[in-house]
Amino acid sequence: MTESSLRTSLYVIIFGTHTRAGKLFDLCLIATILSSLLVFILESIPEVNAQWHEQLRYFEYGFTFLFTVEYIIRLYCSPRPAAYAKSFYGIIDLLAILPTYLALIFPSVSFMAVVRLIRVMRIFRILKLVRYLQDSNILMRSLLMARRKIFIFFSTVSILITIFGVLIYIIEGPEHGFSSIPKSIYWAIVTITTVGYGDLVPQTPLGQSLASLTMLLGYSILAVPTGILTAELSKEMNIHRQLVKCPNCSQTGHDSDALFCKHCGSQLADPDKRVVPVNPPAS
Repeated sequence: MTESSLRTSLYVIIFGTHTRAGKLFDLCLIATILSSLLVFILESIPEVNAQWHEQLRYFEYGFTFLFTVEYIIRLYCSPRPAAYAKSFYGIIDLLAILPTYLALIFPSVSFMAVVRLIRVMRIFRILKLVRYLQDSNILMRSLLMARRKIFIFFSTVSILITIFGVLIYIIEGPEHGFSSIPKSIYWAIVTITTVGYGDLVPQTPLGQSLASLTMLLGYSILAVPTGILTAELSKEMNIHRQLVKCPNCSQTGHDSDALFCKHCGSQLADPDKRVVPVNPPAS
């Protein structure tokens, strides 16, 4: 087998999902990611870590070795290694292996806080699962299309939070715990998104009235981004359905994982072999 054919075969297995070997590789990688996260969680339990510290450490070294080999192979078989390394998934794959190596570089006790922070970064491995969520691209496109509306919405909310924070600071003052405007803005944020944590509570009738208004306003505010995202998600799903066309009756509107036409019952193309563009055209 030549080097070119080897790279092509590895690319089909590692980056593709339409072959049996590719599906098996993905399943094994998902199991490895979940297992490494389980080790990460168990390591944070003092009783478990005290009894199984050595075993957990060896497991961690083993997972890091496997992820390192995977990362190197992805760079090797990728048509554009530099582009992959700078992509979202490339950065996530790198973050999945860096913490263990950095922890080995800083073994000194004086660096324990740094080591703890570095090791917690292993939680980024869970983001490696994103590439295996079937409809993640639809959700990402929906968020991308709604970004301007959501930005405008959060800008408006930020203005309201600042106004409420300043008002409660003026009304209550330092004697009731609202010692500064930033602290009062913090109160406005937790009150408008929940009902407050109880660490800062208005004592005056006017302050309590303002808190009640803030809580009621919070219910209506939280519904806005939900509606924006739902509308964009529905639009993207409709566009996605239009791309799945029946070869017999040419009807569209099928789900992305549909196997048979809902109009004539004819078999549709294999979902794993359908080519869906990153930015599908509008219908």
